[in-house]
Amino acid sequence: MSSAETPGALPAQDPGPAAQPIVQAAAAQPAQQGLQVSTDRRRFYRVNIRLFGRFMRENKREYPCQVINVSPGGLALRAPVLPELGERIVAYIDELGRVEGEMVRAVDEGFAIRLTASGYKREKLADQLTFLVNRDRLHLPEDRRHERIVPKNPFAQLALADGTMLDCKILDVSLSGASVAVLPKPELGILVTIGKMRGKVVRHHDQGIGVEFSDIQHPNAISRHFG
Repeated sequence: MSSAETPGALPAQDPGPAAQPIVQAAAAQPAQQGLQVSTDRRRFYRVNIRLFGRFMRENKREYPCQVINVSPGGLALRAPVLPELGERIVAYIDELGRVEGEMVRAVDEGFAIRLTASGYKREKLADQLTFLVNRDRLHLPEDRRHERIVPKNPFAQLALADGTMLDCKILDVSLSGASVAVLPKPELGILVTIGKMRGKVVRHHDQGIGVEFSDIQHPNAISRHFG
């Protein structure tokens, strides 16, 4: 497939090794030395994880994407367009933040990026991935109800998939979702974004909508966005 910006299937290639837990080569070292292990002494595996985001091409055009797999050295994205080989890509991924690098190959329904990052950034990304993998091992029941809080900074903007921005007020928020006062009310099932948190509309109420986040949020992210 050429790099024309039209949706469609992309040439299938291996996106990387099968998902495995992130492993530190220095795991056998004494515990007190664990936090002092340098990046070049770590060995990582790609992790299959479902995160959403957006990426920007060199021409400044943005597109939605979904992570196929990721490691501190690169990631594979499912996307509607295929950038040019070697093209610089900047991506904003839920729970991982801003990452950048260059397109190195096509994969099934998307493309792979080799990340350009400092040692500190790679360490931070490794910590984020470790947290996400370990979170999935907590075995919390699917219907667990997280504590809801009323944010100190309730006013925000709700972004729809078509780019429409709606002023809104966050009535309450938890690690798994939010109640939002907004008009007009987006349709049930539509994908929306509040700040950098992506989710879908799962109910309507008198003042607006209920949003279920695509991923359980870290408490620090809730505090950072809503106070």
